[in-house]
Amino acid sequence: MNFTIIDALIVIVYMAGITLFGIKLAGKQTSTRDYFLGGRKISWWVVCFSIVATETSTLTFISIPGLAYLTNFNFLQLTFGYFLGRIIVAWIILPAYFKGELGTAYTFLANRFGTPMKNLASGVFMLTRLAADGVRLFATAIPLALILQGTFIGKSLSGDWIYIWSIILIALVTYSYTFLGGLKSVVWMEMVQLFIYITGAIIAIVIVSSKLTGGMPAGIETAAEAGKYQLFNFSFSGGLKGFFSTPYTFIASILGGMFLSMASHGIDQLIIQRLLATGTLKASRKALVTTGGIIIAQFALFLFLGTLLYVFYGGADIRSDEIFPKFIIEEIPTGLSGFIIAALFAAAMSTLSSSITALGSTTMYDYVMPYYKKLNPANEVMISRMITGIWCLLLVGSAVSFMKSSQVVVELALSIASFTYGGLLGTFILGVLFRKPLIRQAVPAFLTGIAVMVYIIIFTSIAWTWYTLIGTLATVLTGLVLTWIAQNRKANE
Repeated sequence: MNFTIIDALIVIVYMAGITLFGIKLAGKQTSTRDYFLGGRKISWWVVCFSIVATETSTLTFISIPGLAYLTNFNFLQLTFGYFLGRIIVAWIILPAYFKGELGTAYTFLANRFGTPMKNLASGVFMLTRLAADGVRLFATAIPLALILQGTFIGKSLSGDWIYIWSIILIALVTYSYTFLGGLKSVVWMEMVQLFIYITGAIIAIVIVSSKLTGGMPAGIETAAEAGKYQLFNFSFSGGLKGFFSTPYTFIASILGGMFLSMASHGIDQLIIQRLLATGTLKASRKALVTTGGIIIAQFALFLFLGTLLYVFYGGADIRSDEIFPKFIIEEIPTGLSGFIIAALFAAAMSTLSSSITALGSTTMYDYVMPYYKKLNPANEVMISRMITGIWCLLLVGSAVSFMKSSQVVVELALSIASFTYGGLLGTFILGVLFRKPLIRQAVPAFLTGIAVMVYIIIFTSIAWTWYTLIGTLATVLTGLVLTWIAQNRKANE
């Protein structure tokens, strides 16, 4: 095991240093506007890099190389859909958020349909985010658990307890700077960490290539012969059932990626919170669209790393989410492995802190401040910090609950998000593109979208990439049909 005390010290010093850096950048938090929105004065390019780090850091670093190890480059098709989805959000959905002083994505629904619709949608967001980011927190604990297994701590703890204590440690460190710094601290740390973990990935590619007979060219040739660089999948094998049950066909990837990105970047408070922090529609559009190009390059980089790891390990039967952490700990030289693990932890911590602030801001803006309007700014900040602490504890519990899952964590997290994204996105589309639907139609339409997805997930073999599209169509069509029925009934009275 090449992970030594020197590497451990690098990890400790690095995590402490980046945490103090984030707190120093944050400055004084005097209101919820400062704490959750950075005073709406954050530069668009900082927000851009922050979004990229938020949505991909942990899962990209750990699970995407493992996915390429198991399969091929088909996953990259999704990123083309991601890019198209961002363009649609930038010009159709984002303008609605900059009409007035909105604190969360769901305040728009309150203005359009009424408070009950807002409370329902934000409640669903919080439950979904709790589950999806519980998966992300668990993924972050994997390399730490592997490190601890080789120490005296690992000898005194069972396998499950190693993961549990790894999860708790990461959550505690994350909450320490989120508690004080708020969103401004989080986004700056994410920007820094994005460049650091990308550098770590490049270093890993150089090192694994140096360990292959014939170097990188031979590794690429071997991977190509194994079909690892197959990008597009136009297959229709298995008939209609096979087409809809295969997650990474070209059509499923483009449409699925597009609708998933429209939901994640158009209605998810985790991303909307950052876009609102830019202060203007123009700046938020630049930030959002630019992330699309960066995401394609980033996913390609980590998939490429996975193909080289496949060659290095000879396609051995290893849990996909442990392949890259295993390589870091066992094969990367002393010092460099500490740097890469530190980059992973810090990037993952920034993602976790983003989730905590998004959940905290939704709770404050949608459930506390509307009903306790006499709170002064100091009390708002204090309550906000307490709420983020509660969500941190809940995320730990969520992460522990996913330890026994056998599914690739990136697919598991995206599947959970897709489960409810369709109903949420469909409701927003009803509110943004159509003037006639009212709350009487919006709530049943939203619930129908969720019910359809429950049926799809439990009783069919349809792939997760179709979830958001199906849920969105079910919600929009239900809303329009109910609106048409209501109008006809009124006309006949």
